[in-house]
Amino acid sequence: MEEKQQRQPIYDLHERPPFFQLIGLSLQHLFSMFGATILVPLLVGLNPGVALFSSGVGTLIHLLTTKGKVPAYMGSSFAFIIPMASMMKTIGYPAVGQGVVSVGIVYLIISLIVWRVGSAWIDKIFPPEVVGPVILVIGLSLAATAAQSATELNGHYDTKVFLVAGATLLVTIFANMYLGGFLGLIPVLIGIIFGYLLALALGLVDLSPVASAHWFALPKFDFLFSDHNGLSWHFYPMAVLTMAPLVLVTLSEHLGHLLVLAKITGQDFFDNPGLHKTLAGDGAASVFAGLVGGPAVTSYGENIGVMQLSRVYSVWVIGGAAVLAAGFAFIGKLSALIGTVPGAVTGGVGFMLYGVIAAAGLQVIVDNKVDYGQKRNLMIAGPVMVVGIGNFHLALGSQVDFSGVALATVLGIILNLILPKVAKSDR
Repeated sequence: MEEKQQRQPIYDLHERPPFFQLIGLSLQHLFSMFGATILVPLLVGLNPGVALFSSGVGTLIHLLTTKGKVPAYMGSSFAFIIPMASMMKTIGYPAVGQGVVSVGIVYLIISLIVWRVGSAWIDKIFPPEVVGPVILVIGLSLAATAAQSATELNGHYDTKVFLVAGATLLVTIFANMYLGGFLGLIPVLIGIIFGYLLALALGLVDLSPVASAHWFALPKFDFLFSDHNGLSWHFYPMAVLTMAPLVLVTLSEHLGHLLVLAKITGQDFFDNPGLHKTLAGDGAASVFAGLVGGPAVTSYGENIGVMQLSRVYSVWVIGGAAVLAAGFAFIGKLSALIGTVPGAVTGGVGFMLYGVIAAAGLQVIVDNKVDYGQKRNLMIAGPVMVVGIGNFHLALGSQVDFSGVALATVLGIILNLILPKVAKSDR
């Protein structure tokens, strides 16, 4: 009974927290996703303010498309970094924009197919012996990134970074375990604030971007159908052919994130609102991003980790984070301030956020009593975890790169479909 009580949500999907709690909980999500969302445009050469705006609006579009039934935050996708960076250096944003829009259109086409065919096939290709290891991989595949952020400064090991990351993690754990009331709902935000203040004291924070930023700053939108000379249009088929196939990567991430959310919240999102609605939400969000100058977007594991940790699943909180993100894109000093949060802090929080996602995968295995005394289950889980966590990726030329998570998901599906129920040596 006590274990069941611990799993009860504090705020369920459609429960709206009081206003000031809503702001605090939404800020927690904003801080959790901010670093990754602006890192993508910085690596590619796009405007971070536009990426922040398109992630906020894209999340609202996703919420509207799914009728407010899926608490998913849409942030910049890492799957398209290589082709976008290449095109920004050679052609410029019109090509990138067409590629991003094509990604969204492919999602919309797939959503139509799923709408016609149904999603009953999900249960067949994703039984617990596949779901558990895949969810575990989604969390632990980011462990190396968190560890690097938590130990290195400018590519070199730094003890101060280690101390800040460790302190951030410990404070997050302490806040989650020992604080009650509203403070107990925002352990990640408390950890980030403490880590930031410690990093500031140790000289790891550069506040010069905040000082030079304007209070009001209009993001530099790159509209798809215009350039410096006004309206224009030129079709770049290679942009479409390069980026559209990578939907296979983000599609597997989409399915994995839905599985994690379903496990955490106890809701079957494949049935209600339906996989076709969640895919359409992703697609529409990416189409919007491509039209205004942002990168393609996808659901974020960081925000799923926050929900798992806080047991707050409210779509109102996700919507609040989206509104704050879109609004902060126009407030230069606030955007700059959030941008100064060092990797030591995000790495320290990442240990917790990525770990709780992995723990959700373990919970699937335990709850469904997956027997690893059976060779079949071992033959599925073993390769899936090593391929995903080790990032055994497939690079097709310089433009297309399938991540370890994507390959692990596909591998798990294939092994589940082709392996016999019982190994011949066990009969």
